Amino acid sequence: MYPYEIFLGMDLYSILMAVGVIFCMVFIRLQSDWRGLRARLQNLYLFNSIAAVVLGYGGAVLLQAFYNFMAKGKFEITTSTGATFYGGLIGGTAMFIVIYFIAGHFLFKDKYHIPHLRTASDIAPACITVAHGFGRLGCLMAGCCYGAKCDAWYGIEMVHLGYKVVPVQLFEALYLFALSVIFLISFKRGKKYLMPAYMMAYAVWRFIAEILRNDYRGATIVDFLTPSQFISVLLLAGGLLLLGIELYVDRKKAKALATGGEAPAETAETAENADAVESAETVTADESAETPEGETHD
Repeated sequence: MYPYEIFLGMDLYSILMAVGVIFCMVFIRLQSDWRGLRARLQNLYLFNSIAAVVLGYGGAVLLQAFYNFMAKGKFEITTSTGATFYGGLIGGTAMFIVIYFIAGHFLFKDKYHIPHLRTASDIAPACITVAHGFGRLGCLMAGCCYGAKCDAWYGIEMVHLGYKVVPVQLFEALYLFALSVIFLISFKRGKKYLMPAYMMAYAVWRFIAEILRNDYRGATIVDFLTPSQFISVLLLAGGLLLLGIELYVDRKKAKALATGGEAPAETAETAENADAVESAETVTADESAETPEGETHD
């Protein structure tokens, strides 16, 4: 734990958060290249993700303020309000989808972006988990999101508490990094259903991890559940629902192809991407004329 300024007013929490965002951007570009997506769509993914992170942080603070209101009866947002990952995840996802369709409407007259929203959902898990993992290391350095008092060998002393605690932040960071590697490899191998897998995997972990936590997190309408446990239950249900929807859509497409029906849009786009990979120089030349290449707590 090292909650002190390093340079230019930045501490290790801020630095590790920035590193996490950088890795997130790299993973987006890497996975987009693997699928041979148009340069313009890759740039939309990147810039939209940055906007989602910035705006999502507002959602993280708002949700924590709501938790505080449930516990204390007073709604306020100050420098000490704190932030919750789930608020950032919900707010960031909502903003990504809104911006994606609005910007995509103007950028792609052929609606190229629409079938690739699902591609974005398969790209996202590796990106979210690696950024979140670095964020959890930041929490460890800042001394927040700590676990219960612990005298075991794996305990870490919190400077502001004066005793050792279970390093829940470290355990979660390791879990998230492992998930990130799994999702990255799975995407590389063409696996699907990665977003529902992420939702369920993180929901289960977070529900269990909350049992080890010992810091203030607010209150919800369910007294015996912490705020994050309550949302974890909803996230698990949402993951199961999304998995069911994606399976249904895929079976419907497979049935249409088997009966000689018209190839679904996503299949046609995949074929187009394969052609794009073979003629990458031509695609890049055409699009560069229009769009330059792009570069918590709780």
